[in-house]
Amino acid sequence: MATKLKTITIYAGSADNLVDKHLQAAYDLGRFLASEGRVIVFGSGKTGMMGSVARGSLENNGQVIGVINDDLNLPHLVFEELTRIEKVSNIQVRQARMSELGDGFIALPGGFGTLYEVLEALTWAQLGHHQKPVGFLNIDGYYDPLISMFDQAISSNYIYPEHRGLFVESGDPVELLALMDNFTPPQNMSRWLSRE
Repeated sequence: MATKLKTITIYAGSADNLVDKHLQAAYDLGRFLASEGRVIVFGSGKTGMMGSVARGSLENNGQVIGVINDDLNLPHLVFEELTRIEKVSNIQVRQARMSELGDGFIALPGGFGTLYEVLEALTWAQLGHHQKPVGFLNIDGYYDPLISMFDQAISSNYIYPEHRGLFVESGDPVELLALMDNFTPPQNMSRWLSRE
């Protein structure tokens, strides 16, 4: 039986000049999460995909919690009209806090920061630090090259096949959330440590 994830940590790009379709998809995800009473945790940005997903929730009576580190806590970057903002000392503490607050993780399109965040979430799952679902909102096939890279790493024996089950992906937010709600962590996860 599916368990509805209450709080979703969002990783998303904050760049300017993004395509409207991506920004609209982020907004729609925020609106959908709000309609389901799900809380967003994110990095507090008001620009790019981060700002769009937060606005999608807040403009539809949703709750959004921001976590921001000191060196990014700048007026032109921070979305101040959130349900709650937590200020932390550095980006490593920020990442740990966002992980702690979320029942699951969704990566929207983004750059180095987004990739760092979602890959760390996957690494922590691989290490057994959590059993939370990691989802890629694969808008317009944005994450196809990364998922192909994962598959190549599996075929080259850098990643165990069962680790392919650590994440789900879809271009549709409703389907993605359903996959995450129904997520079951893969079995035999300790094999790469025991080498059995």
